[in-house]
Parts: sequence; C-alpha cells; structure tokens
Amino acid sequence: MAVENDLAPPPSAPPSRAPGARSDRLTSVLRHDLPASIVVFLVALPLSLGIAVASGAPVAAGLIAAVIGGIVAGTLGGATLQVSGPAAGLTVVVAESINQFGWRVTCFIVVAAGVLQILFGLSRIARAALAVAPVVVHAMLAGIGVTIALQQIHVLLGGSSRSSAWNNLTELPNQLMSLHGGDALVGAVVIAIMLGWRYVPAKVRAVPGPLVAVLAGTLLAMVLPTEVERLVLSGSLFDALALPQIPDGGWSSVAVMVLTIALIASVESLLSAVAVDKMHNGPRTQFDRELIGQGSANVLSGLVGGLPVTGVIVRSATNVTAGARSRASAIMHGVWILLFSVALVGVVEQIPKAALAGLLIVIGIQLVKLAHIRMARRTGDLLVYAATILGVVFLNLLEGVVIGLVLAFGLLLWRVVRVAIVAKQIPASQRWLITIDGSCTFLALPKLSAEFAKVPADADVTVEMTVDFLDHAAFEAIEEWVRQQEHNGGSVEFVEIGSARMADATQGPPSRGFGRAMFDDILGPWRREDRHPDPLAAGVAAYHRSHAHVVRPHLDELRDKQDPDSFFLTCADSRVVPNVITNSGPGDLFTVRNVGNLVPTEGDASVEAALLFALQELNVRSIVVCGHSSCGAMAALHCGAEADPGISAWLAHAAPSLDAFRSGHPVAVAAEAAGFGEVDQLGMVNVALQLQTLHRHPAVRAAVAERGVTVSGLFFDIASARVIEVTVDGLAHIEDGAPAPAAELV
Repeated sequence: MAVENDLAPPPSAPPSRAPGARSDRLTSVLRHDLPASIVVFLVALPLSLGIAVASGAPVAAGLIAAVIGGIVAGTLGGATLQVSGPAAGLTVVVAESINQFGWRVTCFIVVAAGVLQILFGLSRIARAALAVAPVVVHAMLAGIGVTIALQQIHVLLGGSSRSSAWNNLTELPNQLMSLHGGDALVGAVVIAIMLGWRYVPAKVRAVPGPLVAVLAGTLLAMVLPTEVERLVLSGSLFDALALPQIPDGGWSSVAVMVLTIALIASVESLLSAVAVDKMHNGPRTQFDRELIGQGSANVLSGLVGGLPVTGVIVRSATNVTAGARSRASAIMHGVWILLFSVALVGVVEQIPKAALAGLLIVIGIQLVKLAHIRMARRTGDLLVYAATILGVVFLNLLEGVVIGLVLAFGLLLWRVVRVAIVAKQIPASQRWLITIDGSCTFLALPKLSAEFAKVPADADVTVEMTVDFLDHAAFEAIEEWVRQQEHNGGSVEFVEIGSARMADATQGPPSRGFGRAMFDDILGPWRREDRHPDPLAAGVAAYHRSHAHVVRPHLDELRDKQDPDSFFLTCADSRVVPNVITNSGPGDLFTVRNVGNLVPTEGDASVEAALLFALQELNVRSIVVCGHSSCGAMAALHCGAEADPGISAWLAHAAPSLDAFRSGHPVAVAAEAAGFGEVDQLGMVNVALQLQTLHRHPAVRAAVAERGVTVSGLFFDIASARVIEVTVDGLAHIEDGAPAPAAELV
C-alpha cells in the first residue's frame, strides 16, 4: 500500500453517495457489523476490567479506555477491522508508572505518549516500527504474560500482588499457605472454563469464553458461604473522569516512560494490524493513519482518566471471526461498553477480583506461545528469546526489550560478517584447496592466518572465494600470503565465485555484492557495449577463472559415461539455453537442436539417430520438445515468404503444423486467449504436432509402454523468461513443479 495514501479515506468507505449505496451499506452494518460488535463487546468487557485491576489503576479506567479505543481509534484508525482498547501488553508498564508517579501523572504520560504516536504517524515512519526483530516482540509479550500470571496468582489466592516479579515468585509459597478458599475456588473455575472452552461444541462456542468464565465465577461467588473480594466502583463512569496532573519533576524518567508506552503501543498496534490483515480479504491497513488514530485515542483517554489504548489482537480476531465487514463494528462495541458502564454499574461491582485474576492468568499464559519458542530454537534465536523474557520479568519491560534488541543485533552482525575458511589437501593430489565463504573482513584475519599456516610454503593452491564482501584489510592479508607462497616456489590459482572480487578491492570503498554479479559472470551474455575483441577466448578464460573448479568434480564422475535424464529437442536459436530454463547441470540433458525444433518423418536421419541413441543406449527417462517465442522459422512459415531452397526444404517438415494452426488447433485457441501473437501461436501448435509425431514413433511407443518414458512439450516465452507446458491439446503454467490450469494463462 502506497505511503502517500496512508492518510486518505479508508478503502472501505463507499465512493458513491447514491441512496442505493447508502442502503446497501446500512444493510451490511445491520447484518454483519452489529452482531459482531455485540460479540466483541462481550469479550472486551471482562478483559478491560481485568487489565485495569492488574495495572493497579481505577477499575473505571479500563472501561474508559475501551470506550475511547472503540469509538475514536475505530473511527480515525487505518485498520478497518482492528479493535482497540486497554491491552495486556501494557499492563506491566502502566503498573510501574503508577507505582513511580501516581495515577494522575500516569494519565499525563498517556496523553504525551498519544501525542508522540500522532507525530510518528504524521512523519510517516509507521512501517519502521515493524523493523523490530519478531523474536524480541514475541519474547516481550511472553515476558509480559509471565509477569501478569505471577501478579495475578496472588490475587486469585486471596492476597495482593507484590512490587516485583521476583517478590511475587519468592513469596508464592507463603501465599499458598494462607490462601482464601472462596477466591481460589472462583479463580480455579474461571481458569478451567477458559482452558476447556475450546472443547465445547461449536454452537456453544458462539458465546465468548471469557464472558462465560467471568459470569460463572460471579454466580459462584454469590452462592459461596464465604466472603469473596469484589470490584469497587466509585459512582458511575462519568464520576471517574479526571484530568491528568503535570509532573512536579523527574522529567527524564517521565520522558522515558512516555517513549516506552508510545513505542510499545505503536508496535503492538501495528503488529496486531498486520495479523488481522492476514485474516480477511478486505482493505489493507494504512499504517501511518493507524498510528494517528491510536495516538488520538490515547490523548483523549489520558485526558479523561483512562488507560493507554492499543490495537488488541484478541478483540480484533474475535471481530473478524464474528463476521465484521467495516469499522462500524469496533465503533459500536465502544458504544455498548459505554452504555453498560453507565447503566449497569451494580453488575460490575458483583464481579470477583479472583474471577478477573483467573482470566488474566490464562491470557498471560497464552502470551507464551510454544510455536514462537520452537521457531526461535529452529532459527538459532533462542538465546535472544530467553534473555528478553528474563529481562522483562526480572528487570523491567524497557530494559528487557533493549537487552533483546542488542542481542538480536549482535547475532545479526555475527551472522552477516562471519566467514568460513577451510584449508585442506585435495585427496590423491599434492594440490591444496582453501575455501573462503561469506563476508571477508578484518574480523576474519585471525582465521585467515590460522588456515594459511596449514598450507606448506611451496604448495600449489587453489583459493575458492565465495565472498560477498571483501574489505581492504582482508585483501592485503590474502595478497601478502600469495606473495610469500609464490616466493617459496608454490602457485596460487583463484576461483572467484562470489560477487566481491580481488581485482576490485583496491578500486574504491568496499561494498557488499549481490548474487546478480555472479549470474552475470557465469550465465550472462557477452555485453555488446564492452565486448572483448575475442569474446570466445575471454569467455573461456573467465570460465577457467571463476567456475571450472566448481563443475570439475561433477564432470570427473561423468568422464567415462554419460547418463542423461532427458532427450531435449529444441530450436537452434541462440536465446534458448536449455540448462538455464530447466535448472539442470552438465550431463542431465541429451540435447539436439535444429531450426524450428522439428521431428522430420522422412528425409532426415539426424534427429532419428539421436532419438534412437538416447532411447536404446542412454535409456533416457523423458523426451522433451521445446519451442520458443519470436521464432524465425515459425515467422517464415507463417508469412510464406520465399527463402533459400535448403531452408524451404527443411521448413516443409513443419507444413502440418501450419495446416493445424490455420484449422484452429486447440493449442492455438488457448495461446490466443493468453494474449500471444499468431507467430507464437504457430510455435506452440508446432510443439504439439511434434509431440504427436513422437507418440507415433515405434521406438518411442515401445519405451513408453516398457519403461514409462514420458513425452512432453515446453514453450519458452523470451520476453517474460517463463516456460509454459504444451500438451497435444492445451497449455499450462509450470509453477513449483506442478502444472496449473491453462485458464490461468489468461
């Protein structure tokens, strides 16, 4: 999505103001968004209350944030189906802020964080927030989950959370010894319902699990003979509205907290929006607009005494699953929370704290995802993941994230600049081989020196360099070793496969080369603008210098006998390179080329001899005929222009192809539908006719029947560099080894 449009009206907004369009939109809202908003409201209500309690904020602050997140962020944000409100990811930070500055100063911090988010959005740097390593984000959320669980286990047992995760952990045995039975039972029931809700029938699961769990916990608390601690609301929601307080001092600490909340809220909102985009096919998120919407919601939430607002994946996923089609669902969910908070304060005060604690414990545990841990282990990022979690849990969220980012950057730097250097003697030879693979910098000098020391001073050496970065220090070390080696009577041959070359090391500052340079050297054509006076000789020299060494071991296995997989008949056109378009190597294709890739039925023994040799002596497993676009032979055949008698006699073998094309052959029809011109249509029909000729050949029929030899056709479209499968009656793309329907060519 273009950044220029990030502040444009959302794509979901109907472009027409016609009465019919408004009617259709209203129908969609009533049919899809209204039911979805009720489901999201039922999920958001207990979560908002629980997050407020866990943060140590007034209970009403969670409801205020939910209302503003739904209405303001839902209206102004750039993610059509994302639902915003107080989030578990900010619980730890808010609790720390309240503990350090107090509640009203924390409200000021929320306002400032919102302003900072708006500036982020206006400066169009929203996508930069997505550059944070995913493993750090996953570990941050997991650390928050562990911290929440450690806090709320004390509340569930009838006590109160301690000041730090370490104290929560060390004092847990004492809390277990003095647990309150009623609170513990209510919390256990909530946890059991939350964990088991996925196993109930699908029709029952239409009711949100968190709502059922909290409702069950509330009803249980009403009938228990023992006292259970409940929520306390001081008046209605409007009574809880309060202006923020400007800090008296400690502005550096305040600034750090503002930046922390702004960054976490922004990253969590953007990551949630990305995840939600993957769940539906509607308009994509406008990231800069989303930050402006989130920032606006936080400014208003902080001004009236609410918690920080961010996009919440749980509510957003519920919104999509419930069938929402537009932002109306998120807005209406905020309205429902507002109405509930004003009209049903007494209901809220019946909810046990232990019920919300059980809910938050399950949410916290679910933030630690085994899939993320397995992925971190597979990708080698487990250390980053573990260090980030430990830092978040036992230090604080900001320090934990910084530790994770530093480790992730260090690991990235190590992976990028590391180089593998190995020196070994070639078996059955006096020659030595040194391989240098990776980024060769001054950091590699100790390893270079150690490997060079293994090589005898007078040995003949091949240095194989698959290097994408070569700085001057490494170049000088290699050059000095080469000089010493040659001075002692040895020789050094360089095989430079990578994009960074020794000859370029002193021409300017080092730069990282990319894979295309190697392609151009190995497979690229001779450039006409800088063609060598003898390009063939220059090409042979480049082959010996760059990649003869690579193919030598493979060719050594084939020196006494070839064992190709396919008989490959193609045109003599210089633009068709069979091994390139089939991704094959030396010895894979038994290639025969002629003008027009023809299989003459009489008058030519060349193709016949090659075909019989391939089938009877080489036992190939497939036969392929490959035509191509802009074929000169097909163009001459199509226009019927007079040509040299020898050429005309040869093209006579393709006369049946021309007749079939003029008769409307199915392959020509499919090629025309795909947008190919008449000459290329004729070329594809010609491939289909050669396949028919091969199917009638006695030797081919016998090989197909006895050994299962396959006969297939290809067409190489030079302009797009794509290869299309041609059958006797149609066309198909070839993608990832599986032909797709010919209709996809249109």
